[in-house]
Amino acid sequence: MDDVRFALRQLRKSAGFTITAVVTLALGICASLAIFAFVDAALLTPLPFPQSDRLAGVFESVPMFPRSNLSYADYLDWKRLNTVFSSLSAYQANGASLTTASAAVRVPAARVSDDFFKTLGIAPVVGRDFRPGEDLPSAAATVILSHAEWQSRFGGRAEVLGQVVTLNGTPREVIGVLPPGFAFAPVAPADYWLPLQPSATGCDSRRSCHNLYGVARLADGVTIAAAAANIASIASALERQYPDSNRGQGSVVVELSDVIVGRVRPILLTLTGGAALLLLIAAVNVAGLVLVRAEGRRREIAVRGALGASRWRIVRHFVAEGAVLVAASGALGVLGAAGTIRLLLALVPADVRPRLPFLSSAGLHLHVWIAAAAIAVLAVGLFALLPLLQLSTDAGAQALAEGSRGSAGLTWRRLGARLVIVELAVAMVLLASGVLLARSLYAVLHIDLGMRTDHVVMMAVNAPPSVDDDARRVAFHRRVLERVRALPGIVAAGTTTARPLQGGNTNWIRVDGRPYHGEHNEVNARSIDEGYFAAIGARVLRGRGILASDDPSAPLVVVINRAFERQYFPGEDPIGRRILYAPTTRTPPIEIVGIVDDIKENPLDATTPPTMYIAVAQDANSGFWLFARTAQSEESILPALSAAIREIDPGIATFAGRGLTSWIDGSEPAYLRRAAAWIVGGFATLAWLLGIVGLYGVIAYSVGRRTREIGVRMALGAPRGSVSRLIVGEAGRLVALGIAGGTVAAVAAAASVRMLLFGVRAWDVPTLAIVAAVLGASALVASYVPARRAAALNPVDALRAD
Repeated sequence: MDDVRFALRQLRKSAGFTITAVVTLALGICASLAIFAFVDAALLTPLPFPQSDRLAGVFESVPMFPRSNLSYADYLDWKRLNTVFSSLSAYQANGASLTTASAAVRVPAARVSDDFFKTLGIAPVVGRDFRPGEDLPSAAATVILSHAEWQSRFGGRAEVLGQVVTLNGTPREVIGVLPPGFAFAPVAPADYWLPLQPSATGCDSRRSCHNLYGVARLADGVTIAAAAANIASIASALERQYPDSNRGQGSVVVELSDVIVGRVRPILLTLTGGAALLLLIAAVNVAGLVLVRAEGRRREIAVRGALGASRWRIVRHFVAEGAVLVAASGALGVLGAAGTIRLLLALVPADVRPRLPFLSSAGLHLHVWIAAAAIAVLAVGLFALLPLLQLSTDAGAQALAEGSRGSAGLTWRRLGARLVIVELAVAMVLLASGVLLARSLYAVLHIDLGMRTDHVVMMAVNAPPSVDDDARRVAFHRRVLERVRALPGIVAAGTTTARPLQGGNTNWIRVDGRPYHGEHNEVNARSIDEGYFAAIGARVLRGRGILASDDPSAPLVVVINRAFERQYFPGEDPIGRRILYAPTTRTPPIEIVGIVDDIKENPLDATTPPTMYIAVAQDANSGFWLFARTAQSEESILPALSAAIREIDPGIATFAGRGLTSWIDGSEPAYLRRAAAWIVGGFATLAWLLGIVGLYGVIAYSVGRRTREIGVRMALGAPRGSVSRLIVGEAGRLVALGIAGGTVAAVAAAASVRMLLFGVRAWDVPTLAIVAAVLGASALVASYVPARRAAALNPVDALRAD
């Protein structure tokens, strides 16, 4: 305690050093702990299911979709034939229309097999789970509620069991309530969990139609690799047995954690690297300050040694001083990390949070405290050892005899220079990474979307249950569009079955007149009306778009995009050619009547696939996305749009209304890159400032220690300009070495995060050159200040300096 009290007095006397060191180190600790909290929540903490390491995601695989959904028939065969799973369950994210006393509302829902919750190891807290066979078509219609929905809509009453709710026009009995906090990210959020109960005529009835995903629990002693091999052999057998529907289909089995957190792993690892580098540069900066302070205390330590202080006594002193510094920095850093975590959580877009539920649990948990303790121990060791390496009691006589400041001290000049090189190299890495991520974000948000997104709103519309056949669906579709187009401010309106950037909704096709051997020609498919292209500002390049006259009585027609033309009609004119649905060899031919520019149907960072646009009247759906181009702001038109549609029928459910530009800017590829660019950019800015300050400190201290040397030079006739050039030249060498090493490290760092880069290479020369120029210029400007001060010294005063 005497050492601690003495350290406090010493640090209080050097208030400038103490505040600078504490704040600098606290910044590094704050950043590293805040990011580590998210890494802990997403990558280190097990999924919230019993023995979650035994859970696996199960997919089919085709060239267009490496992790594709399953057909119901394939799922049943995989479930029956596998020897590696103790259970294999199916699920499908699927919204539903809930009929209330006043209107229909859209609620998040999911269809699951009867053993789904058993596979996950979850049991309802109220009521019961699905019974075996309750997912068959002949079973009673039941539903299980989420805990949040039970509390909010049903008041948390136990009498909810046995209550009937109407979903998609079907009355369903509530049989259970799930535990609080339960979330299954692939379908989150889901408040209503329905048994699978496949339809006899829909997608579930066809082996070639894929709409389900699989989750399995591995049997005891079975590895993921063994499970993957077993399912692959089953998929191969099914391909031989059903060549028309299963040709070219493989399988994928991965850990469930990879399914849930795989898409955020690259950004979290990138941010972890950035935070670690910032912590490193903060520690290096503080280490430089500690060395400077120790250099000034050389005589003090020598005197204490000469008066009988043992080496252990001096060690205790420096350990106590380092512990006080680190304790203050750690407390400030932990408080800052807690606030930063809350800030970062608040910045996650509302529509992204349900897909990343594990991030909401980020906080100062056990692993984070362990990381904080590890950082503290390492920092105390660093700040205690460095002065001891520099100041040895064995050199006491030399230190006591030292009476001038004629040189900077060989030890300090070596250590200080190396620390500055490290700081500048790290700053170069972070600056280059930040610029590359910013350029990737710009490239993602400025790719050619094939449409004009300004002043366009979109909204999902679900028909009431009474709209149950094609004729009613077409009529309903027309009524909605007539009502919307009559609204003031609406310039154009149209519909599609899948919004841009969404992907999915594919068909197998073959070209009429060409040999067909069961090839898996899969293309995106959209049902649109005659106003859709005008509403989103898409360009029809040749031929025509969909017309109102393309009704059920007219010949089947389709508009294709340029990617479709490039893949299936290279060097040919596809207008007038016909395609057919596959794998069936007898389908009505569909004539290609137009070619539209490539609309960005897949995610922003994915290649636009071949896409076909079918007339909605010839392929009607009871649910669709409405797009409207408006002359006024998007936000102001949305309430009127929803109200106008509901006036047609209170049973219509509308939801997810927003501007198209907002939808694109908030999409996952844009959000992940925006978050990475902002956070790494913040780290880079701090690293740049700390690096410049570190260089300034080293040069300024070196000048101060070389006062007599500079005085001698000037007394012997050295012009002031040569003194400035001498100091700036020394700084320039440090800057050059730091930038050179940082450039190599920056290329390696960018290569390691290439999954986040888009439209830019890891070794992008202009980026590296600009960052190097900015860092070099700012570093030389910082070194010019002490160089100018050195040139302004009075030689007489300099020669009198101690």
